[in-house]
Amino acid sequence: MNREHADWAALLKRWKYPLILLLAGLLLLLLPGGEEKAPAEVLPQEALAALLSRTQGVGEARVLISDRGVVVACAGAGSAEVRLDILRAVRSYTGFGTDKITILQLGSTA
Repeated sequence: MNREHADWAALLKRWKYPLILLLAGLLLLLLPGGEEKAPAEVLPQEALAALLSRTQGVGEARVLISDRGVVVACAGAGSAEVRLDILRAVRSYTGFGTDKITILQLGSTA
């Protein structure tokens, strides 16, 4: 019986690391994976609109980005200072030149 235990001990010692890896792999396979959904991706225009809306003087902002340019409509577009801040932010965020950025006064919906 001692000889049999010695054989098993030698075999286990030789294959210790591959067995550990095999058991770890089996354990990972048994864990419930489910269909994890990635966090909803925020569209670039939504991210920019959210940022602009939080900027002083801008108010509510809506943004459209296309391959031809950017349109920003916001409540504070009547102020030259706010328009300049928006222009700089959009230019920095998108890389479009000022000739490709349009800023509009957001009207009230009645």
